[in-house]
Amino acid sequence: MEAKEEDVHVGANKFPERQPIGTAAQSQDEGKDYKEPPPAPLFEPGELTSWSFYRAGIAEFVATFLFLYITILTVMGVLKAPNKCASVGIQGIAWAFGGMIFALVYCTAGISGGHINPAVTFGLFLARKLSLTRAVFYMVMQTLGAIAGAAVVKAFEKHHFYELNGGGANKVNHGYTKGSGLGAEIVGTFVLVYTVFSATDAKRSARDSHVPILAPLPIGFAVFLVHLATIPITGTGINPARSLGAAIIYNKDAAWDDHWIFWVGPFIGAALAALYHVVVIRAIPFKNK
Repeated sequence: MEAKEEDVHVGANKFPERQPIGTAAQSQDEGKDYKEPPPAPLFEPGELTSWSFYRAGIAEFVATFLFLYITILTVMGVLKAPNKCASVGIQGIAWAFGGMIFALVYCTAGISGGHINPAVTFGLFLARKLSLTRAVFYMVMQTLGAIAGAAVVKAFEKHHFYELNGGGANKVNHGYTKGSGLGAEIVGTFVLVYTVFSATDAKRSARDSHVPILAPLPIGFAVFLVHLATIPITGTGINPARSLGAAIIYNKDAAWDDHWIFWVGPFIGAALAALYHVVVIRAIPFKNK
């Protein structure tokens, strides 16, 4: 099926995101009038015959690859330094994660919606912003991209140093319990996904169209702040693909002992953020009653 040039717009063509992330979300409502978009179907067969569906998945793969490459390499650089003053430190790591999300969401928003995170995809799926088909496809491509990015970092680093410093894999740090780690991941992911919903809310864009909103900026800043708070606890996951990619390439017991936390925590946090946005902020279940 040949894609048309006019299809290259807002979340990738005639099967768009119901509520794309980033700058793509800002152009949907030109005026003040607002109409609630219909929920995405669980399965949209037409997507599977559309090139732009696969193009969106490729965009998620490349974005997650670049995200892991830059961020894990930054972590390795900090660990390699003889002291904190000789490197960018925790603040630099947080800036690397937040800055890359800002840049990559900006770059991919109009193609795939710019998720780059299975927890974000899961939250948007629960809010019926995309189909199950697209959600599963995105998660697979995000995970593969993360594995590839972590593998390139390992190839660049000396084997002994990479093994000694844990390969950038997430774990619950000494002095914290598994419960603390799980709680940090739940709250951190809630902050991120709540910010995603707020920054890309089409109703807000329609109501406050005179206020320019660059959605990738608050999303990236939320990632930065969460990393500042939770790096000492878990190294900050809030992205199951990031945690899985680093764990698979490092592949030691230390990376797998607490790995379940970096899936359960983000998915719970994303679900709570979706519930809060849909039920409390937007009150969608109570409309027309």
